[in-house]
Amino acid sequence: MIFIVVKFTVRPERSDEWLTLVDDFTQATRQEPGNVFYEWSKSVDNPHQFVLVEAFKDARAGEEHVNSEHFKTAMAWMPDVIAKTPEIINVEVPGTGWGPMAELTPSGG
Repeated sequence: MIFIVVKFTVRPERSDEWLTLVDDFTQATRQEPGNVFYEWSKSVDNPHQFVLVEAFKDARAGEEHVNSEHFKTAMAWMPDVIAKTPEIINVEVPGTGWGPMAELTPSGG
């Protein structure tokens, strides 16, 4: 599985609309056959930073993603909204998705 985390720092005047701006891109990516998950979070340390956690079933699925029309469209408008170049981690990991954390389980259940 290809596991990717990207930190997007958005221009302060645009950060309130970021999740709306990326919604079409997000929905289209989630519909890709090779997408495992595609999830946005907002940084608790920087109100203008959003963290994307995504996974694709294999390198081919990742390649299909970056060659898709919705990816190309997003890459065309994003430079006008971001405050700095996004930071990325892109690695291949074993598995097919999320698994349970062995060190922690809920009590009382």
